[in-house]
Amino acid sequence: MADENAYNPNPTLDEIVFENRNKAYGAFDLRTQYRSVLTKAFILGTILFVVVVLTPFIIMKIKEMNAKDTTEVNAKLIDILPDNVIIEQPKEKEPPPPPPPKEEPKQEVIQNVVPEPVKAPKVETPPPPISKQLETTTGLNNQEGVKTPAYTPPPPPPGPGKSTTVEVKPQVSETQVYTEVEQLAEFPGGINSFRSKVNGSFDTSVMDSDAGTVKTEVIFVVERDGSITDVKANGPNKDFNAEAVRTVKSIKNKWAPAKINGQSVRYRFRMPLTMQFE
Repeated sequence: MADENAYNPNPTLDEIVFENRNKAYGAFDLRTQYRSVLTKAFILGTILFVVVVLTPFIIMKIKEMNAKDTTEVNAKLIDILPDNVIIEQPKEKEPPPPPPPKEEPKQEVIQNVVPEPVKAPKVETPPPPISKQLETTTGLNNQEGVKTPAYTPPPPPPGPGKSTTVEVKPQVSETQVYTEVEQLAEFPGGINSFRSKVNGSFDTSVMDSDAGTVKTEVIFVVERDGSITDVKANGPNKDFNAEAVRTVKSIKNKWAPAKINGQSVRYRFRMPLTMQFE
């Protein structure tokens, strides 16, 4: 510890600061020894840092020095494989078999086979007895003989390889909706009667008075029992379409169903509808 009574001609900054103060407290010693302690800490830290950095390189160098010399081996595949070894190549996957062809339903064709004509046996009429022959009179007058029916030859047989066929009509579906039929569906009284019922049941209050001419096409299915289902309307005005569908559904009269081969079928009916609002 510095002597407080000693006189120093060149006092330091710490001595000036701590002049006339209690230097034995310890703060003065800490400030005077600060530089030497800092220098020692810096040197020690630098040494530790260098040791930490160089340690991996030193270890690596030691391992290289202790490592055994590697010997190169020239191995050829021909020398390794035994004789007469067959290497199987991977088999390609066979494509799946194609699905079996669908058999189309066969339509039976009924043929009318004309039987081969047989020659009719000749009918021989036996001569009358002699007693009857003696009763006949001869002279110049004509006498009526026995009338026999005229012979009608049978029709000629068909030529070789020819046969008569009967047209097989396609089966009629009970669920399919047809658009082409042999006999159209018909409303009682005709289509004009149906239009009159539509016009009479149409509620014009749903439309604006200045709507002008409005068009649509009403499409529905006439069922096999004559009822109406699946009513739709295709037109630019939604209100007009909705009222047209409601009006057609409200008509409960049944139609005469459409027919194919004499059987009733479901038929799609189209009816254009035009109204003018002023």
